[in-house]
Amino acid sequence: MRLFTALEIASEQRLFLAERRANLPGAIWTPPENYHLTLRFLGEIKSRHMAEEVDFALSRVEATTFTLQISGIGVTATPRGEHLWFGVEPSEPLVRLQSRIETALRRIGLSPDTRRFTPRVTVAYLPWSPAAARWVQLNNLSRPEPMLVHSFTLFRSFLGTDAPHYENCADYPLAHPLVTSV
Repeated sequence: MRLFTALEIASEQRLFLAERRANLPGAIWTPPENYHLTLRFLGEIKSRHMAEEVDFALSRVEATTFTLQISGIGVTATPRGEHLWFGVEPSEPLVRLQSRIETALRRIGLSPDTRRFTPRVTVAYLPWSPAAARWVQLNNLSRPEPMLVHSFTLFRSFLGTDAPHYENCADYPLAHPLVTSV
């Protein structure tokens, strides 16, 4: 099974991103229900035993809730076209969560992720197009309200001829930060 960990995008932010799906001929838009911020791509996990180890390791990750701000737009060129994405403002709690997930997965024998963690939400794919730069300019200053992150999710992905389908395998709640009274 093909697995990855991610933050689900809250409905208000999902709606905000979906409203920007216009004025870009040739774009293949990501369905709003697929919007997520990948924390770690695990790849193909072949055995049920290893999948159970992954679940146990992720259930032991300790982190606290935090606020996430989607902000800025970027384009990543690939040999087959471009990916359009909304970025995320730098956040120590987000980086710490991703690092703890990476550490937990390496402890159970998964290979380290060789890609640098770049938090973003992919919203479209398209063949190379000068229209992408115009779309970025039109939407770059747009940003939704911040969202509170309460958990992270283990997803299974199914690839097909259309958009991938993602199945939620498990949610891992984050702890609420301790509140001290004065």
